[in-house]
Amino acid sequence: MKRITKAIFPIAGLGTRFLPESKVVSKELIPLGAKPLLHYTVEEAILSGIEDIAFITRKNQKGALEYFEEDNDLLQILKENNKEREIRKLGELKEMASKIKISSYIQKKPMGVANALFQAKDFIFKEPCAISFCDDVVKSDIPCIEQLQRMFLTCGSPIIAIKRMPPERLPNYGVVKVEKIANRFYKVKSISEKPKIEDAPSDLAIVGRMILTPDVFEYLSNSKDMMIKDRSISVALGEMAELGKAIYAYEIEGDWLECGDITSWYKSFTLMAMEDPEFGETFKNYLRNLKI
Repeated sequence: MKRITKAIFPIAGLGTRFLPESKVVSKELIPLGAKPLLHYTVEEAILSGIEDIAFITRKNQKGALEYFEEDNDLLQILKENNKEREIRKLGELKEMASKIKISSYIQKKPMGVANALFQAKDFIFKEPCAISFCDDVVKSDIPCIEQLQRMFLTCGSPIIAIKRMPPERLPNYGVVKVEKIANRFYKVKSISEKPKIEDAPSDLAIVGRMILTPDVFEYLSNSKDMMIKDRSISVALGEMAELGKAIYAYEIEGDWLECGDITSWYKSFTLMAMEDPEFGETFKNYLRNLKI
């Protein structure tokens, strides 16, 4: 199997949990510490060997593309005002952007992730590709997509990132029913979307990273139900597993920072702010001195 060099980022969602801010700032650009969510996930992709990224956006949503474009007028103003730190930050971003090719596809109506991914069917051109959701940031020694890459090279089939969660949290996720194959590596039997605690098939929740093969897109194209209803990609993968298609899951290593809702984002933001190499110590001292 060849290494995967393409990734799809479905970012067309409305981010309604973050209203009213998400009226003007798309969720993928909401800050996590000193950088937007998108920065972390694209950086992870680059470190995993991804060279070509497709953003799935909604109409008139340009922020993600603009983030990685140069702004010469801004740079000139910074130079005139001797803003060396800020110039350095833009230089780092420019270097990062130079390592990838970015394109975009438009999802005309908000019809779910399965439909969004299908918009990029031509992008993959009969190749496997990674899928990355910006509201999940994974802090790990080995980048999350790279972890999946290594397992994909041995199995050659769709593979989902998973993480163990406490029972009371399981109703918030897709949860996999699995058969263990090796350490941290499983074959998926079925997927339950946001099950009740008592109905959860395991304590393994789906993280927003996966590798898909072209037959997944073929399945989507043959399923009208997937295309006209708000369906997640995990529903499609669960159906494929139940039909006998080999779908695998890998229990990733690292810390899963969730940013899909306000409460999770607050927690993740605080953690990243405390670990910021430039401002972290100042922020931690501030927290220590708070009288709550």
